[in-house]
Amino acid sequence: MSQVTIYSSDYCPFCIRAKQLLKMKQVEFNEINVDGQSALRREMTEKSGRTSVPQIWIQEHHVGGCDELFALERSGKLDALLSQ
Repeated sequence: MSQVTIYSSDYCPFCIRAKQLLKMKQVEFNEINVDGQSALRREMTEKSGRTSVPQIWIQEHHVGGCDELFALERSGKLDALLSQ
């Protein structure tokens, strides 16, 4: 199973949805909470080029946010990416 990293915030409904999908698929993930952590948020922005959460990586592949994660699921591509 691939290593999954998600930069998130406690009060972000998109973060909650993305984590629920990963949990439903029984995928373990490394969560990096950026609430009140300007250095972590800056790190996320530098890595992703985006300032919004969630930002999700599967291995070294930057998936993007919640919408992109669900698009991969709908297209049937998420499981293949996770199994790498």
